[in-house]
Amino acid sequence: MSDEQLKSHRDAIDALDTRILELLNERASHARAIGEIKGGGLVYRPEREAQVLSRIKATNRGPLPDESVAKLFREIMSACLSIERPLTIAYLGPEGTFSQSAAIKHFGHAAVTQACASIDEAFRVVEARSADYVVAPVENSTEGAVGRTLDLMVNTPLQVCGEVVLRIHHHLLRKDPSFDGIRRVYSHAQSLAQCHEWLNKNLPAEVERISVSSNAEAARLASLDTQCAAIAGDAAAEKFGMLKLAENIEDEPNNTTRFLVLGYHHTTASGRDKTSLVMSAQNKPGAVHQLLSPLAEHGVSMTKFESRPSRTGLWEYVFFVDIEGHTGEARVQQTLDALRERAAFVKVLGAYPVAVL
Repeated sequence: MSDEQLKSHRDAIDALDTRILELLNERASHARAIGEIKGGGLVYRPEREAQVLSRIKATNRGPLPDESVAKLFREIMSACLSIERPLTIAYLGPEGTFSQSAAIKHFGHAAVTQACASIDEAFRVVEARSADYVVAPVENSTEGAVGRTLDLMVNTPLQVCGEVVLRIHHHLLRKDPSFDGIRRVYSHAQSLAQCHEWLNKNLPAEVERISVSSNAEAARLASLDTQCAAIAGDAAAEKFGMLKLAENIEDEPNNTTRFLVLGYHHTTASGRDKTSLVMSAQNKPGAVHQLLSPLAEHGVSMTKFESRPSRTGLWEYVFFVDIEGHTGEARVQQTLDALRERAAFVKVLGAYPVAVL
């Protein structure tokens, strides 16, 4: 390609960049006007964002892939929302955890992320209205449910208003660029379990595996001791200046964690939604079967069923259920009405748009 041809393309890109900037500021002006009309009301509308992202992906003709386009528009929406009012998002810290990555994926970099020492604390700061939303892990594709998040949702006044699905890549991190001399490996218990087979094959049996509160904390500890390594993700590696001795060491190639977004927020239907609820069956034979039968009767599909000890009595359980549809839909509302008649306890945790991957 000649210099003249290169200049022609670069001039075209410069002109497009100018036009893109004009359009972005025009969009931001509309966002600010909407904020003034709302007069201090909710600025984050997950159903609206889900509709925008779905429409953008459906109309994308490339060459940019859908995932890249969705990320770009998520950041555009994040920046425009911050003009109305910056959002504060609580997550399980410290900085560099997968929970922070999930918060940024969902709310964009313009949101303020607030690290908390525990999932309990992350819920508390939002319940006290010191932050707008909490992003909390609820289940992993290989290790199952995150019990503490489920337990907290039973009693919290917060509502689920969104979900985030995050592909999890684990790396073996160390300050030293060699495998030699590793005595300890730090990580969260779930991450150690997710990399169990890789560790068995690639590290000596005498290397101690130590569970800590988060992968970011693991990276911090390993950064202080040359005899230690950590299992963590890209954000933690960057945060603590760690080298990647091995990448993508998770045993399951499709290792994914699902997070829920909770706040003082009820959503309207987006067109592709889930409803999450928790309930308990009456203590009698066949109670669980009778409890679930309204779903079939009203044509509602169940996408998750998880049991947890109720903490109110020995061998008593509550059931966490996700169903397709929104509480604003007649068939979903009819199902919930029938469940309330048959269950000992029912709480709707929230209705929200299905995650846009």
